Amino acid sequence: MEDRQTRPLSTVKAGETVKLAGIKAGRGLNSRLASMGLVPDVEITVVRNRHPGPFVISVKDSKMILGRGIAHKIMVL
Repeated sequence: MEDRQTRPLSTVKAGETVKLAGIKAGRGLNSRLASMGLVPDVEITVVRNRHPGPFVISVKDSKMILGRGIAHKIMVL
């Protein structure tokens, strides 16, 4: 994973589309997220990012809810 202008997914505003650069987590979480379609270079659109409330993203025509801790480990461009 490169560090050029990467930022945590948790900092992306609603309506923004970004590309997944990498995941700063262990093998188990990496595998689980990959099975959900979160693989390198996939486009992620943030549907909702409000405090308090769910963090909702859209990946390949599927919506999913992530915990903020997990969203903070997903690095995007």
